[in-house]
Amino acid sequence: MNIGLIGSGGREHAICKKIYESKLVNKIFCFPGNAGTSKIAINVDIDILNFNKILNSIKVHKIDLVVVGPEEPLVKGLVNFLNKNKIKVFGPNKYASQLEGSKAFMKNLCKAKKIPTANFKICKNKKQVKNFLKESSLPIVVKADGLAAGKGVTICNNRKKVLTTSDEIFNGKFKSSKKVILEEFLEGEEASYFLVVDKNNFKFFGTAQDHKRVGENDTGLNTGGMGAYSPANIINNKIERKIINKIVNPTLNFLKKRKNSYKGFLYVGLMVKDNEPYLIEYNVRMGDPECQVILPRLKTDLVKIMLNTVNNNLKKTSIKWRKEKSMTIVLCSKGYPGSYKKDKEIKNLNKIKLSKYDFVFHAGTKVQNNKILSAGGRVLNFTSLGSDFFKIRKRILRLLNILNWKNGFFRRDIGWKIIG
Repeated sequence: MNIGLIGSGGREHAICKKIYESKLVNKIFCFPGNAGTSKIAINVDIDILNFNKILNSIKVHKIDLVVVGPEEPLVKGLVNFLNKNKIKVFGPNKYASQLEGSKAFMKNLCKAKKIPTANFKICKNKKQVKNFLKESSLPIVVKADGLAAGKGVTICNNRKKVLTTSDEIFNGKFKSSKKVILEEFLEGEEASYFLVVDKNNFKFFGTAQDHKRVGENDTGLNTGGMGAYSPANIINNKIERKIINKIVNPTLNFLKKRKNSYKGFLYVGLMVKDNEPYLIEYNVRMGDPECQVILPRLKTDLVKIMLNTVNNNLKKTSIKWRKEKSMTIVLCSKGYPGSYKKDKEIKNLNKIKLSKYDFVFHAGTKVQNNKILSAGGRVLNFTSLGSDFFKIRKRILRLLNILNWKNGFFRRDIGWKIIG
C-alpha cells in the first residue's frame, strides 16, 4: 500500500522511518517532508493547509492511507475533509481536535467532567484578568486559547507581566485566538502519557519527559522541546490507573456522547504532584520530540496499529515494546527560540557512524543543490537506545561533537533529574 504522511518535523521523520520498516508498505509520500524523509520517501512540496491540493496529490499518487503528523491541519478539519472524500485517514476529527485547538474547550470539559486540572479563568477582557488576579496567588500561567506553535504559554511571576502578556493576546499576537486562559501555577513534575485510540478502545503508547526550557537546568524561555527521554519513571501503575480513570475515560466518553469519537494518537500532558496527576494540556497527535524517543522503542508494526485504529480494530492489537530506554537531544539553530538564521549548511553528517541503536531524525532541514541546509529553529534530533540514561546521553553528546555544527547549540543536561 501507499502511505501519505503530512508534516515536515522531527516527529514526521520518526514516523516515516517506522512506516518504512513496515512490510505492508510500498511507497511513502511526505507532504512536504524534509531532508531526512527524502532518503526513504518521496517528498511532495505542498502547503499542508491547502486541502484540495492534498486531495489531488492523494489521488495522483494512489495513496491508501493518510497519516497526519502536526496539529494545525487536524484542528482545521483535514480529517473531516478526507473522510468526506472517502480517503482513509489516521487522526482525530475537527470537533475532537478542539482538545488541543482550544484551551477554553479543554478547560470547560475538565470543569464539566470533574477532571483534575489547575484552577483557571477564561478571560475575554482586562477586567476579567484583574478579577482573577485579586483572588489568585502568583505565579500565574497565561495561555492563548488557540494554537500558538508552542509559544502561547507564559509563566508570570508578577501582576504586571500577567497584564502585559494578556494584553498581547487580546490584541491579536496569535492569529488563532484573542481569548486568554489564566491558570494557577502547579508545582510538581511534568510527564507525557500517550495513547492510541479508536472508536471503542484505546491502547497505551508510551510515556516520556520533555525538556521545554532553552537553557540547562530548565532555565530560560519555553521552546517546542529541547530533548526528551522515555519511559518517564514518575508514571507508575498506581498513577497510570488514576490517569485512565480520572482523565482519559471521562474525556473519551464525553466525545463519544457528542458523536465525535476520538481516533488517533492522544497525548496527555500532565503535572504529577503528591502522586496525583493533573491535566495540563491535551495534544491531538504525537509530541515532538517525545515521538522521537517513543517510536524507536516500538516493536509492533506501526502501520498495522494505524490501520487497526482507522478500522476500529484496536482491541485485537497487541502492542509490544523494546526493553531499552531512549533519549533524544535536539540540535537547534543559534538564536532559537528567538530569531535565527536559516539556510546554513550542515556538513559532517556522513562522518557520523550510527549503530542500530542510534538515529538522527531531521526536523528543520532541506536539500538544496545536493547540500543539507537548516530550515528551522529545531534542526536535528539525535536519539539513542540503551540500558542506562547516563551512558545514552554520553553517546549522543559524542555524536553531536562529531557533527560539530558551528551554527547550532544543544542542551547537554537532558535527563538531568533522572540521571542526578
